[in-house]
Amino acid sequence: MGISAGAIVRRWGGRAVGLAVTGVGLYVVAPSLLTMFDAWPQLADVEVHWFAVLALLELGSFAALWWLTRIALTPGRRPSRSADHLTPPAPPGWGTLAVAQMAGNAASKVIPGGPAAGAVVQGKILVASGQPGGAVASAMASTGLLGTAVLMLLPVLTIPALLIGPPPAEQLQLGLLVSLIIATVIVAVGVTAFTWPRVVEAVGAAVGAVVHLVRRKVTADRVAEILLVERDRIVVAFSGRWWQAVVAAAANRMFDYAALVAALVAFGAHARPSEVLLAYVVAQAFAIIPITPGGVGFVDAGLTALLVVIGVPADTAVIGTLLYRLFSFWLPIPIGVGAWGWWTLHQRSGDPSTA
Repeated sequence: MGISAGAIVRRWGGRAVGLAVTGVGLYVVAPSLLTMFDAWPQLADVEVHWFAVLALLELGSFAALWWLTRIALTPGRRPSRSADHLTPPAPPGWGTLAVAQMAGNAASKVIPGGPAAGAVVQGKILVASGQPGGAVASAMASTGLLGTAVLMLLPVLTIPALLIGPPPAEQLQLGLLVSLIIATVIVAVGVTAFTWPRVVEAVGAAVGAVVHLVRRKVTADRVAEILLVERDRIVVAFSGRWWQAVVAAAANRMFDYAALVAALVAFGAHARPSEVLLAYVVAQAFAIIPITPGGVGFVDAGLTALLVVIGVPADTAVIGTLLYRLFSFWLPIPIGVGAWGWWTLHQRSGDPSTA
């Protein structure tokens, strides 16, 4: 029985378009990637302890994600059916969480349309470890929602940081302190939002009123309603432990930002920590654009250009970005692939446990 042309288009058309867009995107960013990789020999000039610092900071960023997922999957923290008398499964072990997240992270960076593929890989490992599929889907959606909320909050916190930040002559090492301060502010904002919904409603109404000036279809009440719904979803998902979830989400972003600061300090860069934070936030937005897997090329070129704009010398911006992306993007890929292969071997041997 033949397959119609329409069926072929429906099945493969979207994938073909996605691959074409990815190919064009990689072609566009190829020159910037080649320029950055040409600076690779300069990494030999970095003192060894900076490699250890970046490795620990990125490990802290990933560990915060493992903790956040574990909180969302902890028994008794998610809605259950009253008729279901079965004992809920214990939360996955740290090994399972690490393998699932690292494997999913690697998939999201090497496959076009990566975030969806990464979620499938991570979810498959968690389900195979004994977690209910519905609980895994809910946990991943909730952690993604909270992570996005933290990322959207960072630009708001960048504004006062720019106003009160130290003069450019100050050492960038203060960026490590800035990351701690901002993480504390994020936790305080999260506690306020989850404790007093009226604050969320008021903020939503204010934002909606401003947006309404540009788009008449958007109303203050509608924006406030949307924010309250999303706030309630997070509260329910992390019921009883939402403050820990906020700490984990803030730690994930701030450890990663601190790694960027450390990469620049390693090459003696001088810039305002607040301006580096702004460059970091914009670069993270580039990573969301699904043109190339993991935003490869766009994040590198965008971050380098933004660092130059805030006063970092071009050569330092290039090599600093390379060092940061080495630990935040490139090294986790083979680690995640290895984690996936290790888990697959255990599955085939009849031992699904990765704890």
